[in-house]
Amino acid sequence: MKRNYLFLITLIAVCFMCAGVSYAQAKKDIHLHKDCKYCGMDRGMFEFSRMLIEYDDGSSVAVCSIHCAAVDLANNIDKMPKTIMVGDFNAKDLIDAEKAFWVIGGEKPGVMSKRGKWAFAKKEDAEAFMKKNGGSAADFETAMKAAYEDMYGDTKMIRDKRKMNRMKQSGGDGHKH
Repeated sequence: MKRNYLFLITLIAVCFMCAGVSYAQAKKDIHLHKDCKYCGMDRGMFEFSRMLIEYDDGSSVAVCSIHCAAVDLANNIDKMPKTIMVGDFNAKDLIDAEKAFWVIGGEKPGVMSKRGKWAFAKKEDAEAFMKKNGGSAADFETAMKAAYEDMYGDTKMIRDKRKMNRMKQSGGDGHKH
């Protein structure tokens, strides 16, 4: 009886250790690339929107959002993406961005963008999100096009927010005398 109990405890411990290793592996990109290359945001805080682009020349870039991924793809127009991964909104695991079910818009503001662009591994998860938050179903190409369409407004919004934060920190009103 003691022997069976010990075996069961050992089996449970091994399962938990394997689950921990699996979780750590799934989040390995966050540990390797903690901050977004473009905006400096903590990718761990935005694991539900983070992206990882691997190019065919062996280089890669880790960003916080599709907004910053669009910046990188535009800056590296001569490089060919080999894989583009995105965080599943619910599970927060990296999934193939081109196979994901995307939702554009809705009530939830995006990361680095006014208009949200969210990826889901499962169509039913995207549909449930739309039912709760609004938005419209899209594929990767449509979501990326929306990121480029929103780029000017989003970049202006980010600059304005950072300007306000700097003024608050310095105690100034932002006017030069």
